[in-house]
Amino acid sequence: MKVILVKDIKNIGKAGEVVNVSDGYGRNYLIPKGLAIEATESNLKMLNERKKAEERKMQQELEEAQKIAQKLSNLTLALKVKAGENGKLFGSITSKDIEEALRGKGFEIDKKKIVLPESIKIIGTYYADIKLYQGVSAKVKIDVVAE
Repeated sequence: MKVILVKDIKNIGKAGEVVNVSDGYGRNYLIPKGLAIEATESNLKMLNERKKAEERKMQQELEEAQKIAQKLSNLTLALKVKAGENGKLFGSITSKDIEEALRGKGFEIDKKKIVLPESIKIIGTYYADIKLYQGVSAKVKIDVVAE
C-alpha cells in the first residue's frame, strides 16, 4: 500500500514522502493516527502543488536575502563607546550591540545570525559576518571609535 507521510516516522520516512508499507500497518495504524494519508491521485496532486509552493517560497526568500546581503555589504557601522588608555574599551562590543546598530539603520537581523571573528575590545575597524540564509552571508564593516 502506498501512503503519503504527514509526519516524520522513524525507520519509514520523512513528512511529505510517498512510501510503500504493508496494508495492515497503513490501514490500522498510520492512517487512523493521522500519521499518513492514502496515496490517491488527488492526494499526490495536492502533494506536488504543495512542494511547488514551498520551492517558490524558498526562491523568494533566497532572492530577498541576496538583496539584503547586497545592501549590508556596502554598509559601515560606526559604534561610539567609552574607552580608556591605549584605545582599550570598557567592556566589549557584542553581537547584541551590532544588532541594535543595524536596527537603527533599518535592518531587522537576529543577533544569532551575527558572527564575530574575535571579541572586540580595542578601538579599530572590524568585519562581522551576517548569515542571512543558507549559503548567503554578508560582511559588515564596523568602526569602533571612542566617545
